[in-house]
Amino acid sequence: MLEQKDIRKIEEISTDFFEKIDSGISVEVNKNDERNVEINVKMDKPQVLIGENGETLKSTERLIRLALRNNIEKRFYVTLDINDYKKKKRDYLEQKAREAADEVSLTGVEKKMPALPAAERRIIHIELEDREDVKTESVGKEPERQVVIKPA
Repeated sequence: MLEQKDIRKIEEISTDFFEKIDSGISVEVNKNDERNVEINVKMDKPQVLIGENGETLKSTERLIRLALRNNIEKRFYVTLDINDYKKKKRDYLEQKAREAADEVSLTGVEKKMPALPAAERRIIHIELEDREDVKTESVGKEPERQVVIKPA
């Protein structure tokens, strides 16, 4: 279980890590529960750490995780977001999922979403899981795996 001193240490290490990249940066650490920490970074040029399709962000998240685990002995999970990139991406995917589901519900014709990484496919599945008019299924092989939205 993470204590307040651990959160302060996470914030200190994260701030030091990101200030080496860009001095005009702010870091906010939130404890979601006993084992989950969210690090939100705001910076002027986020594309440097987000990269194409968030690939650099994934690598940066792995690096910050390693830096933190080397300094804090307790087990915990870290999620990194830069300038709300992940939040905006999630909101976009949820909106696209609802629009596609509405179309499938109206036309009765299944619709394939573009190929997406597993985490993004999961967002679509979760967004539509409570709908009774459509169902979702992942098809294909990585990296071309897609979500198919079908009439229920």
